[in-house]
Amino acid sequence: MSTALIVANQTLPSSALADAIEERIRAGVHSFHVVVPASPVAHGLTWDEDETQREAEARLDKLVNRLRAQGVEATGEVGDRDPVSAVRDALRGREVDEIILSTLPPGISRWLGQDVPSRLRGAVNVPVDVVYDVAATPAKG
Repeated sequence: MSTALIVANQTLPSSALADAIEERIRAGVHSFHVVVPASPVAHGLTWDEDETQREAEARLDKLVNRLRAQGVEATGEVGDRDPVSAVRDALRGREVDEIILSTLPPGISRWLGQDVPSRLRGAVNVPVDVVYDVAATPAKG
């Protein structure tokens, strides 16, 4: 059975990620594990840890339920705020065939600014595919 690990936060509901998931299902992936890093929800210079956890759990639940409705196995967890640490934690005792990293596009993605794709590729021994939410574009003005 082929398993993919999805790591995403704001882009969980994106059509780009949905397309990547559909492609994997057609290719025979039958199991997904979703990791949502608990990235802070900022309010000016402060953030609320409880609110961050609640929002991450809500996004996670929606995607896991959507995956199950598509007839595949789906589990998930809210992880460390650092996506690379969250993935390493999720991989303990779990084997996956691929990691799908879903992020905002260049110019607005904090994860790209932190070089998460390269850091993740250096931290794991499975292929990492980066999916960009091209519908999210930087504000002009």
